[in-house]
Amino acid sequence: MCGIVGVVSGAPVNQLIYDALLLLQHRGQDAAGIVTQQERKFFMHKAKGMVRDVFRTRNMRALPGNAGLGQVRYPTAGNAYSEEEAQPFYVNAPFGIVLVHNGNLTNAQALKAELFSTDHRHINTESDSEVLLNVFAHELEKATRGVPLQPDDVFRAVANVHRRVRGSYAVIALIAGHGVLAFRDPFGIRPLSIRRGKDGTVMVASESVTLEGTGHVFERHVAPGEAVFIDLQGKVHAHQCADKPQLSPCIFEFVYLARPDSVMDGMSVYQARLNLGETLAKRVISTVPPNEIDVIIPIPESSRPSATQLAHLLGIPYREGFVKNRYVGRTFIMPGQGVRKKSVRQKLNVIGSEFKGRNVLLVDDSIVRGTTSREIVQMARDAGAKKVYLASAAPPVRFPNVYGIDMPTPSELVAYGRTVEEVRQIIGCDALIYQDVEGMKRAVASARGVDAPALDGFDASCFDGVYVTGDINPEDIARINEARIGQEDPLEESTSRLALPNAQEA
Repeated sequence: MCGIVGVVSGAPVNQLIYDALLLLQHRGQDAAGIVTQQERKFFMHKAKGMVRDVFRTRNMRALPGNAGLGQVRYPTAGNAYSEEEAQPFYVNAPFGIVLVHNGNLTNAQALKAELFSTDHRHINTESDSEVLLNVFAHELEKATRGVPLQPDDVFRAVANVHRRVRGSYAVIALIAGHGVLAFRDPFGIRPLSIRRGKDGTVMVASESVTLEGTGHVFERHVAPGEAVFIDLQGKVHAHQCADKPQLSPCIFEFVYLARPDSVMDGMSVYQARLNLGETLAKRVISTVPPNEIDVIIPIPESSRPSATQLAHLLGIPYREGFVKNRYVGRTFIMPGQGVRKKSVRQKLNVIGSEFKGRNVLLVDDSIVRGTTSREIVQMARDAGAKKVYLASAAPPVRFPNVYGIDMPTPSELVAYGRTVEEVRQIIGCDALIYQDVEGMKRAVASARGVDAPALDGFDASCFDGVYVTGDINPEDIARINEARIGQEDPLEESTSRLALPNAQEA
């Protein structure tokens, strides 16, 4: 999962892209990058860190031009700690291309071998985004054959990319002297939408909130398999480049990843989470009698809509029992369990009066590794709760996600190979209630608006083990995640920015 944005305008775009990346910060906090084009020259700055830390005034001044793109990185492939793998990526032929990518290629290793032996292209990192860039560059070079570039040439190249590449990919590329290209994998696993500004500016971004927050008017979502080419005059060309496209977006976007005020493929993320609370209510009633629950408390923040709706339907008081420190990053994406455990206490603080002497139902959006849940349950007990029940708005996460979410290996998933009762014992709660898979799918699908595109299904692979691309088996999962196991950042031994030599261990 990353956040990407591309812009073509009649005015400088550096500030606009920066503002858009701030609105996408929740999609990636490890690195950020912006590239702009002036005439046919690219100007790029990228580095590890959050947007506000990566870009200073001097960096922004060095990004002139009226077209550009940007990315916030959340590493799911390659080396999470390599600054060289921050995006955008660049190749100088044909024309000069820079590219940003949200998703994960499942056949990256095979493509890398093809690029070297057949296409005669060199890959210098472990990033699958660099692989994707070189595949596209090779196909674009074949499509143009030395004549001036036309939109049909671009679409032909994207069609060949679809034939070669497997996995999830939402892509924005800037072609020197020609314009911005955006395309989406044939299953539409990762989101992408288009909006226009009153001044004729055209923006493509991962989430609708990015476009609204920068003053653009929604135009439409990019369809699965579709390519959209925006020339430097702002004219939009679009073409369906996939043979058999189908809309099967990643359901975890609606459960957790996306901002609640976003609309994806015509489905409101906020409404989807309210609906998840409704379906969860039925599961709670069948497990714990409502008269045994004194208060319902969400685990901040993406569980709040579900918890609110759940409390409303059950007629049980809703309370805020945890205060979140917003300056501590996500714990489920941290590489080590020890670091993750320490960070939970840094991230959440308990309001003791909401727990003391009460039977508490905690509501979370999902339970992935279980480390955070176990710590939170213990925090509730330490605050004086008589009983602690835990409800998850999502089903058990039993399978790895290979499409761009950090759920890499089965052994890291607390529900893998375990019954609900066994998971309950590990987490330490008095009762554990999960959403069911079909209920989740119905809840999210019912959040569709009247003008929503036809929905073929969801990628819910981390819940049901069905991989929509149809090319994944256990051996593939092991191979995809082989390079990620055991990765550590030697420069980051502490979650604190200032690591004192005599600091006490938590």
